[in-house]
Amino acid sequence: MRIDDCWNRIGVRGDSSCERLAEYVRCLNCPVFELAAAKLLDQPVPLVDLSTHDARAPTQATQSGQRQDAREAGESFLVFRIGREWLGLPTRIFSQIVQTRTVHTLPHRQHRAVLGVVNVQGELLVCLSLAHLLGFEPDTAVPRDERARLDLPRLLVVARDDEQAVLPVDQVDGVQRFALSTFCAPPATLSPSAAAHTRAVAPWRGVSVGLLDADALFDTLNRSLG
Repeated sequence: MRIDDCWNRIGVRGDSSCERLAEYVRCLNCPVFELAAAKLLDQPVPLVDLSTHDARAPTQATQSGQRQDAREAGESFLVFRIGREWLGLPTRIFSQIVQTRTVHTLPHRQHRAVLGVVNVQGELLVCLSLAHLLGFEPDTAVPRDERARLDLPRLLVVARDDEQAVLPVDQVDGVQRFALSTFCAPPATLSPSAAAHTRAVAPWRGVSVGLLDADALFDTLNRSLG
């Protein structure tokens, strides 16, 4: 499938001549970029014939080199902001990033993190507050710098097997790859809930990003709906 990567030609990574920039400021906020991302996510994963790979046990030197390569290659995370907190979740769990829309509240909610349901492409999905699940308030001391004003809130649609949920965030920066060698232990100052869901923290553009454990998060999401 061929996708027109106009953001590299006339967008912020090109000559900035796109007329849509006057409205959306960044290509990441533009529906054209959103549609291209959706098309990429819809592409089937290519099949790999494992029989063509060498099944022999690697030597110790090869194993050492592979470990070093893995540490340098790192892992892919989608980085986003809620309030003052910069967080990351593994890229593989995201199915969509959509514009904010009406959240329909649910009567007799069992958990304060359950905000309600959201209509995403005709499907009603549960909307949950990641801030409440992690134990911090999303609307306190929001930074008032120029960059924060230019970025728009988004809804992140996450999925594991048949489980889906929507997470509102204040800003999406994009996909970043963090080398495993940069992973640090979560600080002792984290709340118990945040510590239980944080794999590590990593330095990024002058701040620390909390890299969240996707499986722990989905387990908590399921309990919050019980």
